[in-house]
Amino acid sequence: MIDIVPVVLCGGSGTRLWPRSRKQKPKPFLPLVGETTLFSATVLRCPRKDGFAPPMIVTGASHLAHVEDQLPDRASTRIIVEPEGRNTAAAIALAALSLPEDAVMLVCPSDHHIGDCDAFRTAAKTAAALAVEGWLVSFGIVPTAPETGFGYLKQGEAIGGAGAFRVERFVEKPDLARAMEFLSSGEYAWNGGIFAFRVGTFLQELGRHRPAILEAVRAAVAAGRHDGARFYPDAAAFTKVPSESVDYAVMENTDRAAMVPAVMAWSDIGNWQALHEALACDESGNAVDGEAELRDCSNVLVVSDGPRVSVVGASDLIVVVDGDEVLVCSPAGAQNVGKLSGAANQ
Repeated sequence: MIDIVPVVLCGGSGTRLWPRSRKQKPKPFLPLVGETTLFSATVLRCPRKDGFAPPMIVTGASHLAHVEDQLPDRASTRIIVEPEGRNTAAAIALAALSLPEDAVMLVCPSDHHIGDCDAFRTAAKTAAALAVEGWLVSFGIVPTAPETGFGYLKQGEAIGGAGAFRVERFVEKPDLARAMEFLSSGEYAWNGGIFAFRVGTFLQELGRHRPAILEAVRAAVAAGRHDGARFYPDAAAFTKVPSESVDYAVMENTDRAAMVPAVMAWSDIGNWQALHEALACDESGNAVDGEAELRDCSNVLVVSDGPRVSVVGASDLIVVVDGDEVLVCSPAGAQNVGKLSGAANQ
């Protein structure tokens, strides 16, 4: 059995789920779906009994206290504390340079919801087996709607008999017409930002396509320091790391890109409407978290941390109360919440 190392990336300011998510406690550390926070749920879906090694967390100093407080097993978890955010290519490189070359990394964002954990683990094992063979593997989320807010992967030729495929090409966020074409073709998947790499393969490809990132991260690791389970890369060296996503830096350039299609009730919980879709709803499509009374309503989401909210005769509405802030928006408007002055100046 392949021992898979979950590498959990934990960052961001959480402005798209304002006012519940704020800089001091962003989305990963909130119990948005069920009683478990998104971060804790990410770690818990990779248990030892299913072939996963203890996780490695990559986070910033501002999130360190939340990470350590919410870790299910703090004693066996290694934490890399980034001096500053330099995007996902650098974060993954930090983890890779802290692991053996033959280790298989399963890179997981800390703020996604996955409803079918068994399907996730099945896809992870398929992806890990491909990673051992030298592939850089993306989870291709089988699309359920013509989403324009996600990147897409076009399925290429099959690889072996494992239900995996080469990635023929990466497609940036499309307009609605193209997204509808992608959905009807059956050849495209959402790029969910979950990856499996063999450490040595990833470092080789990063050095091949973005040597400046690899060299700068390597220097920061070499000059870093340990503090128990924490590792602090050198801050001065890390400032020289170019900031680029792993998609742009590696995945769109490598000739070893593969994908494993995954149907696992996935959501990036990217805004309030995405959260509404991930929650259990009544027969009218309404979902409530907190004290609320809804009369003659449909497709309404109410989230309140205290005050009772009453809604009558409304459809397609989102109401969020958090402390002294109240947000009211439509499902379409949810994608612009992060642009509000309250979210930007929190």
